[in-house]
Amino acid sequence: MRTPWFSVGATLLAIAVAAGALGAHLLRARLDAPSLALWETAVRYLVVGGFGLIAAGLGAHAAPTRSWRAAGVALTAGAAIFSGTVAALALGGPRWLGAVTPLGGLSLIAGFAAMAAAAVRRGRSS
Repeated sequence: MRTPWFSVGATLLAIAVAAGALGAHLLRARLDAPSLALWETAVRYLVVGGFGLIAAGLGAHAAPTRSWRAAGVALTAGAAIFSGTVAALALGGPRWLGAVTPLGGLSLIAGFAAMAAAAVRRGRSS
C-alpha cells in the first residue's frame, strides 16, 4: 500500500519555510507584534504537522495499517486547519476563525495519538 504522507509532509515543510521567510522579510514590517507572533505560531505548527506526516509516511511504509492512514489524514487536516486559521487571523481574517482553530489542534493531537497506537501495535506484533 503506497501512502502519500511522506510527500505531503515534505510539501508542508516547504510551505512552512516559505511562510517563515515571508513573515521574516515581508510581513515583519506590516504586522504588529501580536499578529506576527500568530504568524510564527502558524508556521511552527505547520512544521510540526509536516514532520509528523513524514514520520507517518515512514511508519506506513514499514507496516501499512489503518492507524497510519488515520494518523496521516488527521495530521494533514490538523496542520491545514490549525495553521490556516491562525495565519488568517494574523492577516486580519474574521475573528470567528478563532473558534475553528481548536479543531485543528485536536486533529493534530488525534494524529499523533494514532501514530502512537500504530507504533504500539507494531511493537506487539514484532
